[in-house]
Amino acid sequence: MLDAFIIEELKRRERERIHERERPQPSLPEPEERDEPRRQSDDEPLKPPQRGVVIVDFAV
Repeated sequence: MLDAFIIEELKRRERERIHERERPQPSLPEPEERDEPRRQSDDEPLKPPQRGVVIVDFAV
């Protein structure tokens, strides 16, 4: 026969496992499709993505 301590420990672990399963799981958003340029036809080359430069001046 098992000690009372071991029996209580097994019960406690089982309760924790049940509690973990009942805990709501956060849902992650599905990744959006990338904003890649699309070709109208196979003969038309891809357009390069728009790029820009931002200059931040922290001079006081």
